[in-house]
Amino acid sequence: MVMKKRSPSGARFSQKGLAILYEDKDIIVVNKPAGLLTVATEREKERTAHHILTEHIRRGCGRSRKELYVVHRLDRDTSGTLIFAKSEEVKHRLQDRWKETKKTYLAIVHGRCEKSSGTITSYLAEDNAYTVYSTNDRAKGKLSHTAYKVVRKTRGLSLLEIDLLTGRKNQIRVHLAGIGHPIVGDTKYGRENDRHARLALHARSISFKHPVSGEELTFEAEVPLFFSTLVGRLERPEDKKGNPAAPSRSAPKPRTGSDPAGASRP
Repeated sequence: MVMKKRSPSGARFSQKGLAILYEDKDIIVVNKPAGLLTVATEREKERTAHHILTEHIRRGCGRSRKELYVVHRLDRDTSGTLIFAKSEEVKHRLQDRWKETKKTYLAIVHGRCEKSSGTITSYLAEDNAYTVYSTNDRAKGKLSHTAYKVVRKTRGLSLLEIDLLTGRKNQIRVHLAGIGHPIVGDTKYGRENDRHARLALHARSISFKHPVSGEELTFEAEVPLFFSTLVGRLERPEDKKGNPAAPSRSAPKPRTGSDPAGASRP
């Protein structure tokens, strides 16, 4: 596989604990840690990936008019690859091609999965308490598909590689809980007495076409140490490719429909 050059900065670096994997004049790709919001809420305005990176592109100049645009989102407790755009036009270009974007996740679930792989399909809807659930009523929900493959089994746990075929809010968490294998640390959709330190869901890689140059790009975010403590040491991106920050020429396969900025929060 041919590797592209490193980011213009020459290497990965962190901005207030947020690892920047790649940056150019059009986009920023980061590895969001668990516990950090993607965008602001009524209660939290500043401790978000969007706010931290907006300050970064303004270089501390409060009067700067530079803006950062949200392309898609990750849940607060989900870590991994996240893209932001530096203009509204670039944001729309990325979202218009979102069906072609390939998103791969790692998840550790309770139980030993009997099937080595499969695809979970259901209509997903949201109730008044903002809880997502599966339904057979196509009038209430949006058709959603989650493909998975078992990577490793340990005592009472399974490590899964997830291919997110659609991007609905909490999709991975709801789908895996629905087949009897909730994600470790999921206090909303998982086991009531789950006391693990964090949600074991990580957006490991994302592949897409650069919205301006047209280059096929792939970025991988290093797997958190928390995963290794549960299922043993995992191969790091640099073990495979020598440079986790460098995009590679790997064409993503077309995806089915998804909702980028509005509801892509697995």
